[in-house]
Amino acid sequence: MNDRTHELLYRNLQEVFGEGDATRRRAAIEELYTEDCVLYVPPGVFVGHDALDKFAEGLRATHPHFVYAPHGEPQTLHNAGRLAWGSGPHGEAPDYTGLDVIIAREGQIAALYVFLDTNPT
Repeated sequence: MNDRTHELLYRNLQEVFGEGDATRRRAAIEELYTEDCVLYVPPGVFVGHDALDKFAEGLRATHPHFVYAPHGEPQTLHNAGRLAWGSGPHGEAPDYTGLDVIIAREGQIAALYVFLDTNPT
């Protein structure tokens, strides 16, 4: 499960939140997330593929040229995993940083908690 959890963390960062193409993003959501997935982010709680896709699309539209980069290695514990990351223009220091925590179920993300840092690291 650890390898799959690591894969889910990395792929979610790049293929869902870092993906600008709507078709590829939706395919990744359907592969990586359970149908009843729950996204917990500072603006609120979003349930299901459609809500997650809409949120990711809206976020991506606010900074289409930003990339997401992992900071350090992911950690896993039982069915949970976490990955620190930064986001900003390619090749530059991140404009913001955060931490993703996932709960996995049957090889997919059932819940994603996104913690944003108050100051980039």
